[in-house]
Amino acid sequence: MFRGGPALRGVAQGSLPAKLELLWSFKTSGPVKSSAIIEGQSAFVGSSDENVYGLAIATGKKLWAFKTDGAVESSPLVLDGKVFVGSSDGFLYALDAGKGTLVWKYKTDDKVLASPNWIKEGGSNRILVGGYDYKLHCVDAATGKGLWAVETGNYINGACAVDDGRAAFGGCDGMLHIVSVSDGKQEKEIEAGAYIAGSVALDQGHAYFGQFENEFLCVDLKEGKRAWSFQDRNFPYFSSPAVLKDRVVFGGRDKLVHCVKREDGSSLWSFPTRGKVDSSPAVCGGNVVVGSDDGRLYMLSLAKGEELWSYEIGRPVGSSPAVANGRVVVGADDGVVYCFGEKRKAL
Repeated sequence: MFRGGPALRGVAQGSLPAKLELLWSFKTSGPVKSSAIIEGQSAFVGSSDENVYGLAIATGKKLWAFKTDGAVESSPLVLDGKVFVGSSDGFLYALDAGKGTLVWKYKTDDKVLASPNWIKEGGSNRILVGGYDYKLHCVDAATGKGLWAVETGNYINGACAVDDGRAAFGGCDGMLHIVSVSDGKQEKEIEAGAYIAGSVALDQGHAYFGQFENEFLCVDLKEGKRAWSFQDRNFPYFSSPAVLKDRVVFGGRDKLVHCVKREDGSSLWSFPTRGKVDSSPAVCGGNVVVGSDDGRLYMLSLAKGEELWSYEIGRPVGSSPAVANGRVVVGADDGVVYCFGEKRKAL
């Protein structure tokens, strides 16, 4: 799923080769703003051409395509053999992961750009997704039946994060919302100072996220207040953070990838790109993989923020890379999905 797990911490298992090489590419008919996900031998991704695609991770061959009635910017979630994904047509879809056929669809009252998340409650799985209808929806994963919805004051653009029985999400109402996943009851609303367009990450009772003025925040959920804030220059943060035990990594519209100390938000390093960084960094081993609107995909060292490798795509890379099994899959505004990894030598 998007960011690797329900808490949206953006950390992948395993390691990456020192030098990534292009293994395959797959062309869609519209910009790919959806972040791909990898599950088993397949990758799943949406496109602005209104399709959701299932691709073979080994070759990039199209396994199936499912057409919606709007651009698909939502990142898919794979659970119980189904692909869950939102569309600008206002529906949350459940598709058969193997065939790409429709299992069910759930109607909201506006477009769904956010990525779905999931929880297990009462022995069954539930899907959580926010929409431009100002609501966070909770839907039964098996049937598509709506269970509850919580209304906020504006659009919900980012994914909600789930940890310890709570869902945390920001919105264009400038609030961090904390709700109980069992019944959708609002537990807290915390003022963020500006609207939150990206996704929140949760770890050990703290929420990490950027807002649309010039602050990146760490909020103590128990206290309901800021633990610290990071400010550099007067630019918004749209990228979602990767949260590790001692540091937090995120991109900014100041064209920088930032790494700060988790305990107090003080800067450890920043890496300059030539375009805004809306892509959310994925951390794997000692590496950070992130895209930039300068048209490049970068691999940086987690320790010092040094560039280890980059690949010029040529068009903005606003989607977030998926990392699994030594491979990186990412989409770009040129409408292409790219897979990088280590080329195996023929025996």
